[in-house]
Amino acid sequence: MKHLACLIALLLASSAHAYSGKELREDCQAAEAFFAQKKHTDPYDSVKSARCISYIAGFADGYAVGDYLSDKVGVKLNAFCLPAEGDMSFRLVRAVQAQLDRQPPNSSANTAATVAAALSNAFPCTETLERKK
Repeated sequence: MKHLACLIALLLASSAHAYSGKELREDCQAAEAFFAQKKHTDPYDSVKSARCISYIAGFADGYAVGDYLSDKVGVKLNAFCLPAEGDMSFRLVRAVQAQLDRQPPNSSANTAATVAAALSNAFPCTETLERKK
């Protein structure tokens, strides 16, 4: 009986929803409107805005953890270097929106790759890579 319940649960479980480029574009447009303090007509704009900001901030934080850990074994990722400022939310969203503006509206580009390219273009590292000794 226990196996049957597990099988039924697996059959009813839906697949994970991937965050599409179209959703990222719409969400980041809502975030830019939020930062510009424009009046919202869609009641879900604040949710969209928060989703964009959270996705990009989470991506940047994940990269920072990876960079920190790789540095411990003598590797420097150097894909992008965020300035040591307080709240970077607006600059991060603006960088991603600029990258999205360069893509066709119905692009099938991976959202993580889009964010990585945006941050790499907007925040290049100035220090040269040297092997740790």
